[in-house]
Amino acid sequence: MTVRPRPRTVLIGAAGQLGHDLRRTFDGPGELIPLTRADLDILDAARCRAVLGDLRPAWIVNTAAYNRVDQAEDDREAAFALNARAAGDLAAIAESLGAAFVHFSTDYVFDGARRTPYREDDTPNPLGVYAASKLEGERLALERCARAWVFRVCGLFGVATSAGKGGTNFVQTVLRLAGAGRALRVVTDQVLAPSYTRDLAPTVWAVLRAGAPGLYHLTNAGETSWYDFARAVFRLVGIRADVTPVTAAEYAARARRPAYSVLAHARLAALGLDDLRPWPDALAAYLAECGLTPGRAPSGS
Repeated sequence: MTVRPRPRTVLIGAAGQLGHDLRRTFDGPGELIPLTRADLDILDAARCRAVLGDLRPAWIVNTAAYNRVDQAEDDREAAFALNARAAGDLAAIAESLGAAFVHFSTDYVFDGARRTPYREDDTPNPLGVYAASKLEGERLALERCARAWVFRVCGLFGVATSAGKGGTNFVQTVLRLAGAGRALRVVTDQVLAPSYTRDLAPTVWAVLRAGAPGLYHLTNAGETSWYDFARAVFRLVGIRADVTPVTAAEYAARARRPAYSVLAHARLAALGLDDLRPWPDALAAYLAECGLTPGRAPSGS
């Protein structure tokens, strides 16, 4: 009797926030092969082709990304190399192997001109280099692999570090700065849906089991400004912080960001999977997982 090999899922970027939670929530079928940047540099297309060709995966899941939004304005080539060209190369490799390809994009592909959640079929209009590079990655992924899933996510926080953001996330950053006694200026006129990677990850696996290829929006429920998000963090941890609301114009970040980038979940709803908890509940669960009980915050440096 011939024994069929167990299907393999290769997870690229397994050490990052989303990759870590995809790894620990993987529920098969088959075998998960986690790869970090040390294992595979996706900028090296020839190496990717050789490694993935040897592994013969049924699924290639890519969470690696260039996430330095402001730096991308002066580093366009690096942003497009990782977010677009490498994504396209991986999609083409997946297609050649008969594998499915899974890729992640961002709410920043929209310009924020509206005030109702963006659907998957709304027209993107990126405002900066980072956002443009992610949109191009979406296009290449869907164009080069017939079975490609692209998930747009937003405001991620998770227990693993984010190498693309200097090893941290917004929650950890504001807690560290407040713990060091620093005064904070946080933007109040940009609205988003902050999302816990531990909540998103099992939904990704569920969509891959139940849904057709294509584009999906995936975030925790609800919406808030960066300023109110920071205030919720401080309230839940139980610390006082010197935090001042400012407009995006006053903050004057290098890259423009959408004023409103909340994502509607039409395709999740069609699958019966639009049940992610509200972001305040997700934030409380994340802080508890980090051991950040009231009165305890990361020390500053």
